[in-house]
Amino acid sequence: MASTPRTPRRGLPRVPGGEPWPPAGSDAPSTSSPHADADGPAAAVEKRGAGSPAADANSSTGIGSEAPSRPDSVHASESVELASPSLGPEQQSVTSDAAATGVRRGLPREPGGEPWPPASGAASGVRSASDSGVRSGIGSEAPSRPDPVHASESAGASAATAPAEPADGAIGATSVPVPPAEAPGALAHPAPRPPLTVARTVWPGAAARRSATRAVPGAKPRAAALGDYSPVQLLGSTAVLGVFALALVGIVVLLARFVLAIGPGREFLAAFPGEYHLPASAPVGLPAWLNWSHFLNSFFLLLIIRTGWQVRREKRPSAFWSPRNNKKRRISLALWFHQALDILWMANGVVFVVLLFVTGQWMRIVPTSWEVFPNALSAALQYASLDWPTENGWVNYNSLQQLSYFAITFVAAPLAIVSGVRLSGVWPKNAEKLNRLYPVEWARKVHFPTMLFFVAFIIVHVALVLATGALRNLNHMYAARGAVDPEAFVSDPTGLLIFAASLVVMAAAWVAARPAVLVPIARLFGEVKQR
Repeated sequence: MASTPRTPRRGLPRVPGGEPWPPAGSDAPSTSSPHADADGPAAAVEKRGAGSPAADANSSTGIGSEAPSRPDSVHASESVELASPSLGPEQQSVTSDAAATGVRRGLPREPGGEPWPPASGAASGVRSASDSGVRSGIGSEAPSRPDPVHASESAGASAATAPAEPADGAIGATSVPVPPAEAPGALAHPAPRPPLTVARTVWPGAAARRSATRAVPGAKPRAAALGDYSPVQLLGSTAVLGVFALALVGIVVLLARFVLAIGPGREFLAAFPGEYHLPASAPVGLPAWLNWSHFLNSFFLLLIIRTGWQVRREKRPSAFWSPRNNKKRRISLALWFHQALDILWMANGVVFVVLLFVTGQWMRIVPTSWEVFPNALSAALQYASLDWPTENGWVNYNSLQQLSYFAITFVAAPLAIVSGVRLSGVWPKNAEKLNRLYPVEWARKVHFPTMLFFVAFIIVHVALVLATGALRNLNHMYAARGAVDPEAFVSDPTGLLIFAASLVVMAAAWVAARPAVLVPIARLFGEVKQR
């Protein structure tokens, strides 16, 4: 009977916006013609021939003669894909290998290498696929279903039963072990660097130390020390910081002079000259007990700062002290000396404060009027402009001095005492409620900054004493002598000589504060064990 000519069924385009596949001129046989061969699928297989690829494939997969034949459009699409001129040389070689082995091979794993999987792996993949088809139990009496359904089911079964394949692998490729060179962690320990052949001129800085510390889990970054830098680096850093400090001082001086030169600045300076009048009952002059107390305060503070810094930096003490009634308590010799100096300093401070209020000298360092604040600002501007305010310390301090002496006597000293007692062995260790109210961490955060405040005060105080009339100020502070005859007073070196003698005593005590001298003294109050 007559039949209409066969036309191939065309599907979706291979590329976006392209022509439906296969092309219109293709001579692939139709799979959708209603007038199929009357002989059925078996006749179609016979017509196709025993040596056709479809027959070989069916026989290799174990499908009997009653199994449905694969549509010819698939073979046509594969032949057109293999012969497509748009493919590159590597892709054409890959597709040719796929045509020879029955397995599509992908791109090479490395540039210039062999397509993946190798030819041996692809052949084994074909054999494994045929074996799985035989083991799947598909017999000659399998029901006839369209080929696309078989393809989707076989793909799903392969995905469900086959092990995970490499991302770059092809269908049917067997798992290939990763070479040792590509194994994870193979480069965790790089080869050591060769030794330098020239003299080193560059050293690692702070960034290298931080990166090296991060490599060790749980390690804390090490602070930079002076030994990490060369003398040239230290000298250069000091020079740069000195230049910046001079520039900052110059800017402050020019700004203060500008403020005091304009009209509002002159009016402010006339209203608040830098000091206010004390009460009529305020004493005049400085007594001798105040001079001695001032010297002892300076002496003890110098040694307290020295021993405190030594305790903070000391890692292996040379000797330990223990009280006779408590052998289990043991502290370093430097800490014992530090605490002994604290007791002497507090005793001197108690005597100083008591005499201060008994004699009425407290009015010189305790503000008695709110005018102290604008006058202190005026005195600060005059100091900054290098035009010193009027000095008359024998009668009255300027407001900036008054606030400074008040802060050092009634604020900084009590903070140092309270925080020091919390850190010392006098504090009860078993008082849990008291320890919760006043944690030791708070004491550490207060004690060290207070020491820095004392150091800054001493530097500024000594500098201003020497810069604003050294002989006059030293006679007030060390000789208890006022300005009766200005000409004779200026030429009087008594205060200067006493001050020089006090410096010699302080230097001798600084040098003598070592174990050879401290051990015999410490044994008078307890037991000392040396290393």
